[in-house]
Amino acid sequence: MVGCIGFLDYVVIVLYFIVVFWMAWWATHRESNLCETSQGYFLAGRNAGWFVVGASLFASNIGAEHWVGLAGAGAANGVAVGQFEILASLILLILGWMFVPFYLKSQVYTMPEFLERRYSPGARLWLSTVSVISYVLTKISVTIAASGIVFESLMGLNFWTGAFIVVSATGLYTILGGMPAVIYTDLMQMFVFIIGAITVTIAGLIAVGGWEVMYETAGSRFFDMWQPVSDPNFPWTGILFGAPILGVWYWCTDQYMVQRVLAAKDESHARRGSIFGGYLKILPIFIFVLPGIIAYCLAHQGRLELAQPDHALPALVGALLPTGLRGLVVAGLLAALMSSLSAIFNSCSTLITFDIYQRIYPRTTDKQLVLVGRLTTALLVICGLMWIPFMKTISQQLYQYLQSVQAYISPPIAAVFLLGIFFKRLNSRGAMAALLSGFVLGLGRLIAEINKDKLTGFWFHFADINFLHFAVFLFIVCAAVFVGVSLTAPPASEEKLANLTYSTRRFAVTNPAWKRRDIKLSFILAAVVGLVWLYFTG
Repeated sequence: MVGCIGFLDYVVIVLYFIVVFWMAWWATHRESNLCETSQGYFLAGRNAGWFVVGASLFASNIGAEHWVGLAGAGAANGVAVGQFEILASLILLILGWMFVPFYLKSQVYTMPEFLERRYSPGARLWLSTVSVISYVLTKISVTIAASGIVFESLMGLNFWTGAFIVVSATGLYTILGGMPAVIYTDLMQMFVFIIGAITVTIAGLIAVGGWEVMYETAGSRFFDMWQPVSDPNFPWTGILFGAPILGVWYWCTDQYMVQRVLAAKDESHARRGSIFGGYLKILPIFIFVLPGIIAYCLAHQGRLELAQPDHALPALVGALLPTGLRGLVVAGLLAALMSSLSAIFNSCSTLITFDIYQRIYPRTTDKQLVLVGRLTTALLVICGLMWIPFMKTISQQLYQYLQSVQAYISPPIAAVFLLGIFFKRLNSRGAMAALLSGFVLGLGRLIAEINKDKLTGFWFHFADINFLHFAVFLFIVCAAVFVGVSLTAPPASEEKLANLTYSTRRFAVTNPAWKRRDIKLSFILAAVVGLVWLYFTG
């Protein structure tokens, strides 16, 4: 697609940046002095409506890996990769119904803060440290690299220039506007990349000859979500039992995502926002995975050159879309990148400000916290820019290992949060034992995976097991350690656990009318997921 961007495309892209900055400015000045308080700067004044919450959940989640990665996986293997997107719809129901009441009642700013209230300061320090390090090494670095690749491969600009533009622009409005700017630009960016993705999908379906021709050309294997146990990437056992564990960690306990529901007006808006986000997560299989299958079909028909699966989206855009619409798709890609990056900057600065800085300096004033948040975000932007020259010196294999770290640290975190709200007998000693043992096992698995070619016997099988199956194993081990070690120490007092577990909660459900409607919407969403699973079953 390099060289295919015309003048009208650049006009569209420039207009996109203008609208982004206008939206950030509007969100920042929507309410006077909103960003001068910590609650306003970090949580948008806890006044976000359900539509904004759901849109921000979806937009923050969608990155270049969805546009490029899902399309590439679709071109290589079909719809199986869409399982993670479909499962997210159900996990978001768990967030809205199971976790939201506790998070909002506790009035916490961060997930590590919730762990401190439920367990101990040690649990908070562990989670905040691990989260910040993983954000910097994985989310920030990979998103910055993707920004440079988008400009380089789609627009013909220098890698460093593209990365600098996206990081600087995103950092600027995040620093100035905080959470209000992030969630309202997310709202606008969601529409941009959905429209861009739908444009590619419709153009592709028309070019390939329609759904039936696509199905016949690709074959039924490409439209089967349920792969055999022996499948190296998406075994049905891993999808059914392992993927939900990673999903609970990502959607229900990770600051990066949960900060959106913490910004909601109340429990009803947070819950409905989660449900709305669940409906939106149905879309990726149709607007991101499907274009990859279309590219495969066009290549099979000899109407498109596809050197490798990850080139599916650029190849489609370059071959099918006229100038102007190409700019819209590039704007959609930039929207996905910038919404993810702004969410990372904001969430990471929130963790550093409240879980690290405020613990060291507990008498910090509200205005000082906002200043620290801005300075922390600026520091993250600078670190990101300084990281750019090293990006191309790091192998693609190492990137994959860095990303896999999240799969190995998530089961113990999911166990501590999930079991903690159900069983009041579980305590801080058990939580720390589960977190630390899970970290050691996960690190051991990562080291073994890196050195797999040198291993034999048990250690080779340990390194070779599918990561989703390993997630199940790790979750079970951590849960057993959690329970066993907790029984060696006395339980926490009922007063300490008030409103932190189901058996000690003392709060009533808000807005019964909303709750009844949300129950119906949740059942409909679950039914839609079931229909999608049923249709994409070979």
